Amino acid sequence: MAAVAQCVRGALRPRLPLHPLLSAALRTSPRLLCAATQQKNTGQNLEEDQSQKAESSSAEKLLAEEKAKLEEQLKEVTDKYKRALADAENVRQRSQKLVEEAKLYGIQSFCKDLLEVADILEKATESVPKEEIKDDNPHLKSLYEGLVMTEVQIQKVFKKHGLLRLNPVGAKFDPYEHEALFHTPMEGQEPGTIALVSKIGYKLHGRTLRPALVGVVKD
Repeated sequence: MAAVAQCVRGALRPRLPLHPLLSAALRTSPRLLCAATQQKNTGQNLEEDQSQKAESSSAEKLLAEEKAKLEEQLKEVTDKYKRALADAENVRQRSQKLVEEAKLYGIQSFCKDLLEVADILEKATESVPKEEIKDDNPHLKSLYEGLVMTEVQIQKVFKKHGLLRLNPVGAKFDPYEHEALFHTPMEGQEPGTIALVSKIGYKLHGRTLRPALVGVVKD
């Protein structure tokens, strides 16, 4: 009853004078007026709720769009970061490989010069007549033995640094390791094999430093 009376008092305080019939109706039907006022207020509240819901839905939509944009940007940045890491790793591996190759093959120019010395020693020992190497010719014998020892020692040094001889007599011709000077028929030899080595070849750590100069058997 207190709420009804308050509602009626609020309705009976209009700013403008009311029609006599309306005033009589208000005095005779206070409950009806209060119910109408409450219904009007309820309608206004519903409209406000709907408006708030619409605004909330619009805000949620904007937030969802912003979230999608941020996720896409994060994905792009992550992809760029991963690609940058992969590129940096490739550069590191290539640099490491270049450094390792420089350590292995940095001496190849020096080795090529030493090969000429080894060739001269080999020719010197081959040029000494074997029948002249005897005790009654001690000077020649000592010289020959010194050349042989020097040749053996230089080959040990070559091997220590990864430099190996290529003397492929009887082996199959390999264009990566051998250089054919001529082709010749030879009985009892399979075509494509090496019949003669004119100059010894060398490989440095598995890479051909100087191909062997050879003669190849043909049909």
